[in-house]
Amino acid sequence: MAGSLNGNNLSNGKAYTTQQSLNSAIWGVCDILRRSNCAGALQYVPELTWLLFLRILDEREQQDADRAKAVDREWEFTPSLVAPYRWRDWAAPWGPKRVELQNRERGAFFGFVNGELLPWLRGLSDRPNATPRQRVIGQILSGVERVRVDTERNFLDVLDRVDAIRLDSVDQQHIFPLSQVYEGLLLRMGEKGNDGGQFFTPREVIRAMVRAVNPRLGETVYDPCCGTGGFLAQSYEHLWEAHRDAAGDERLTPDQLTALRQRMFYGREKENLIYPIALANLVLHGIDEPHIWHGNSLTGGETYGGLFDGAPELFDVVLTNPPFGGKEGADAQTRFAYRTGATQVLFLQHVIASLRPGGRAGIVLDEGVLFRTNETAFVQTKRKLLDDCDLWCIVSLPTGVFTAAGAGVKTNLLFFTKGQPTERVWYYDLSDIKVGKKSPLTLAHFEEFFRLLPEQAESEHSWTVTREQIEAKHFDLKAVNPNARREQDTRTPEELLDLIEAKGREVAEALSALRRHS
Repeated sequence: MAGSLNGNNLSNGKAYTTQQSLNSAIWGVCDILRRSNCAGALQYVPELTWLLFLRILDEREQQDADRAKAVDREWEFTPSLVAPYRWRDWAAPWGPKRVELQNRERGAFFGFVNGELLPWLRGLSDRPNATPRQRVIGQILSGVERVRVDTERNFLDVLDRVDAIRLDSVDQQHIFPLSQVYEGLLLRMGEKGNDGGQFFTPREVIRAMVRAVNPRLGETVYDPCCGTGGFLAQSYEHLWEAHRDAAGDERLTPDQLTALRQRMFYGREKENLIYPIALANLVLHGIDEPHIWHGNSLTGGETYGGLFDGAPELFDVVLTNPPFGGKEGADAQTRFAYRTGATQVLFLQHVIASLRPGGRAGIVLDEGVLFRTNETAFVQTKRKLLDDCDLWCIVSLPTGVFTAAGAGVKTNLLFFTKGQPTERVWYYDLSDIKVGKKSPLTLAHFEEFFRLLPEQAESEHSWTVTREQIEAKHFDLKAVNPNARREQDTRTPEELLDLIEAKGREVAEALSALRRHS
């Protein structure tokens, strides 16, 4: 077996100096997975997720151990994994456990990984004295029963290529290069035709929402339906960038850095496939302790809540994109003051209830929620929003922003602060932008929005509506731009009749020509 399966050591000091080179390395791994029983993104992304996570975890733990040793405080570091379950033991090309297994009979490698390694990793969450990091590891591996790759040869090839992707081989001049390429993989899961579309919000929309709400250091950030963790990850990036100087060096004290990485980010996700991916995505961004609750936010049904221990009851910031068009049963509806089967309306109630006084929120809602006035729960929820919160902005997005994720609905962004009633709402209209797969919505499209937002100024694309006007329309919040330029037809009735007559003659002549040649 050693001769046929012995992996080449690809960790040869190669540096990934550009995002493109790193993308190429990751997609090289995906190519092997695609030809090895993981044909689609919904198969190869979860497989790559746990492998890449264990690879980066091993490097981070080694760095932590080295730092503790350098200051003669080795006792402060407790490794999450022990031999032979560390990446360096069983997965690295020259790891002692891997070498041992490769020199045994064929099938020994899969026997160890499927029969010993994976059960041990999954069991970490259930240990009585498990550390927060061990609980995260156990949950990321919770759904991995066995290796998906078809042969040991292909699996070892995957391990070699993943092993070559090291934090110290990635140029950190550009922010979060590894997490950005991973987000590209998540986008593949969210493309039209994949079931993963409901879990993916376009990155540029997330960036705009995070910038508008502006989470601050020390605040808690919460997403009750976090999907792959995009809002939480972007909030971390936003704060990281805000606390770096012109040279790119961090300006955080050790206590601030600990707070940022361990005590700020909270979320909930119910889907078994997506929950571990969210955890891995956040860890790859640098969040050491992502507090993600596994279960149904609306029913309260818990699958695993160990990572949510100590979570606050109310949060400073909520950023979220509830599923479009979802329907909930009685078990969810009975938990809310205004009962409806509409998932987004229940999530809006949940967001309002989850904010502390003075807390800020940004939420994506489809336009139907805004204009529907024929269902009592819709009207009551919107009235509560205006009574309990200052709804300071609604952004009307173009049609097609979510088409790539399998949803063609018209959407809006709502921003509000809890604690004072709404007196007026400032609207901004982006609906005239043509959006498609090759021309997506970008942060540049929000440039004027951010310029006008501080003063909530009026323009061709922005206007203000008072509370009285909203109530007069029975809480219809739909954006209808009164300043939009409309093409007017200035032709007289006589000119229009002449045009119709001329077109009629053209049609008659065309029909006559067709009859002559038939």
